[in-house]
Amino acid sequence: MVTVANFDGLIGSTHNYAGLSFGNLASFSNTGLTSNPQAAALQGLEKMKKMVDLGLFQGVLPPHQRPYLPLVHSLGFYGNDKEIFDSAWKQSPNLMINCFSASPMWAANSATVSPSFDCADKQLHFTVANMSEMFHRSIESNQTYKSLKKAFPFANVHKALFSHPFLADEGAANHVRLCGEKSKKGIELFVYGRDGYTKSNLAYPARQTHQASQTIMRNHRLDKSCTVYAKQSKIAINAGAFHNDVVCVGAMNTLFYHELAFEDIVKLQSDIRKAAYGIFEPIFIEVKESVIPLRDAIETYLFNSMLVKLPDQEYLTLIAPLEVKKNAKVESFCENLVARNNTIKDVYYVDVRQSMQNGGGPACLRLAVPLESEEKKLINNKNILTENLYSDLKLWIIKHYRKEISPNDLRDINLMYESFSALDELTNIMQLGSDFYSFQK
Repeated sequence: MVTVANFDGLIGSTHNYAGLSFGNLASFSNTGLTSNPQAAALQGLEKMKKMVDLGLFQGVLPPHQRPYLPLVHSLGFYGNDKEIFDSAWKQSPNLMINCFSASPMWAANSATVSPSFDCADKQLHFTVANMSEMFHRSIESNQTYKSLKKAFPFANVHKALFSHPFLADEGAANHVRLCGEKSKKGIELFVYGRDGYTKSNLAYPARQTHQASQTIMRNHRLDKSCTVYAKQSKIAINAGAFHNDVVCVGAMNTLFYHELAFEDIVKLQSDIRKAAYGIFEPIFIEVKESVIPLRDAIETYLFNSMLVKLPDQEYLTLIAPLEVKKNAKVESFCENLVARNNTIKDVYYVDVRQSMQNGGGPACLRLAVPLESEEKKLINNKNILTENLYSDLKLWIIKHYRKEISPNDLRDINLMYESFSALDELTNIMQLGSDFYSFQK
């Protein structure tokens, strides 16, 4: 039996609105607002708990160390933590702002996943994303690798691709796996924004290259006949769809997407049908621009909903952000969708507003990992959200997280000490080890 486990990133205590992600409209438009890290982390935790209550397998990935002083030190700032902190803020404040980002919360960008039953060596494969297009995210890969190795000790976890724009890779946010009900084998759809050999002339960065996706396919030892590549549309990228999961989501045999998500919809459908032939019959649910304008889709993150199959149900369920309900047109569409569609027949709403204001919806927060029954037993059980872990994490968040962080608060050295203290305690709660973070060494 196959289980799709959702591993969410636990939102870190330095969650703030610095507007670092060029091309992410929500991130940019909320630059300078006062964030609420405690509310953000609790919202994320409650979303995880909701998935458990619905009968889904839910895991947790720990936050990264923030501020990330090893990078600051490597750039020529010396001394103890306080001396590095103070001198870097004086000489390079933009560097420090990047090193405070809590962006690892968006686990969909942590890696690309291929299940063992798609891979020639019958191993579960992860490739850690290098996220080379965004400085604040490019510093995540080493800690992400460590986190995934800890959570999935049996898996083949590949380190990030060489960090260069030619191999720009943003993880599962540009990857969809489709499969049938009766066959374990599926097809893997890689979406890219540009060819690595050519320079993009778009208004916003095209963050995934064709070459990165091809490299991951080879490293994961995927069947070429069951692998599909599709180019994200220029219109979508220029409208603020910085990742494909802002305009497309898929699960089981169903691809749910906006009409303007891809450069060539006809070719995409043909390629998927060809790859899926003899395995399953794909279903395409295309939302026309005339029904939901791309702008509304991006503002509400309709397609950044999670599309899941709940236990003992034959249909799919949409896990959508509350922002969908705030747009009458999009809410009405969802009501009509579940009432008239034979594939997606239910919708639940989750409150992840703090994450949404920084540009990440329900699907951004999770990494979907298809697992065999035996593989489930091999996962580090301290990464699995149980009632006890849920309670421990809730108390830990309330104890350590501030309710307000303004841009100026990042200069408060006490915030750094609070962050390190919280993470040190978390290593005991999740049994991550006394050297999981660099500040512990």
